[in-house]
Amino acid sequence: MLKTQIDHAKSGSITPEMLEVAKKEGIKEELVRERVANGSLVIMTRKGCPPVAIGKGASTKINVNLGTSSASIDTDSEIEKVKIAQKYGAATITDLSMGGDISSIRKTVFENTELPVTTVPIYQTIVECGMDNVTFDDILTYLKIHVEEGVSSILIHCVERKMLEKLKGTGRVMGMVSKGGSFTSSFMLLNACENPFIEHFDEIIRILRENDVVLSLGNTMRSGCVHDLKDGAQLMEIETNASLAKRANGMGVQVIINGMGGHIRASEIPDSVKMYKDVADFPLFVAGPLPTDIAVGYDHIAGAVGASMASGAGVDYLCYITPAEHLSLPDPQQVREGLIAFRIAAHIGDSMKYGLDESDLLLATKRAAFDWKGQAEIAIDPDRPSQMCPEEGPCSMCGDYCAIKIMKTYLTEED
Repeated sequence: MLKTQIDHAKSGSITPEMLEVAKKEGIKEELVRERVANGSLVIMTRKGCPPVAIGKGASTKINVNLGTSSASIDTDSEIEKVKIAQKYGAATITDLSMGGDISSIRKTVFENTELPVTTVPIYQTIVECGMDNVTFDDILTYLKIHVEEGVSSILIHCVERKMLEKLKGTGRVMGMVSKGGSFTSSFMLLNACENPFIEHFDEIIRILRENDVVLSLGNTMRSGCVHDLKDGAQLMEIETNASLAKRANGMGVQVIINGMGGHIRASEIPDSVKMYKDVADFPLFVAGPLPTDIAVGYDHIAGAVGASMASGAGVDYLCYITPAEHLSLPDPQQVREGLIAFRIAAHIGDSMKYGLDESDLLLATKRAAFDWKGQAEIAIDPDRPSQMCPEEGPCSMCGDYCAIKIMKTYLTEED
């Protein structure tokens, strides 16, 4: 049987992947091993590609969602999005394709990036089997196919019937906004059964551990607007996901918990993060969160505001949001804008968690010296400032009346 990262960690051995992320993240090797063993740090791997550390002590990572829909099938556009994600600093990609030849699209994603790839197998299952005809054997078949093809992470939704009952009378404005959660819930309701992912959890874990695939536990009960406050259904899901995460960890499979994401008022973000971490210290993955609902068309900016607060409060892994959120499938340029916004948010969050980064000081030094090329090279997106800055001297905003230039001689005099 394959020994997973957790197996090695619990037996006291440090893997090459642990050594690599320890060096990259600036964490002591033994501390990496301890955190992988207890589940607070996950190492996402893909054959022949650099490992990615997500969790305690690691820098905040960004995931990029992409993929076709039934209304928009453009493989060339998806390839461009994949390349943008790689170029502009995404840590992982999630392929959510639900239109066209889904298996072929996934293969194309693999071929165009070295990043770890996550999928949600129930998406393809529903498209190709139909909501009314799908069986759990179908779901399991597609899950196995995704694992065998080399995905790094699989996402499942572990909603329970008691959560659905709890949700029914809450009067939420937006109800349930999780697509994968709605598919799973519909399966349960149509078949008058409990969640098959929970009933067959041990079997799923055995499939994942064969390739050391990370389990991502979905966030079915997240809020769809800031006026849908935390309720009993959300609290029940937190407890269930924490329990399942501990069970998976005990069986040698690494786990990430999706939580708190969607829409949450700004004042509640820090306390919500603490609540999740108090229940279980597994890596916390958050979509957004969006602290307002009126930024339509600019949700990547609103999301970055919420994400910086969430990251600073202890969130480990952020799913980006694009300007097209709530409106359409994003185009490649919108993917870039969303990714850059969330990389900025992650950097701010890391400065809150770990202290200021030397790159900020280095950029300020370059700016003081009017080194425009040097500033661009250090920037999160080097291409944008390169298109906007002058060749030399002060910028056009101040021209000859630059404060830095005016005071430079005085401030640098020794006497």
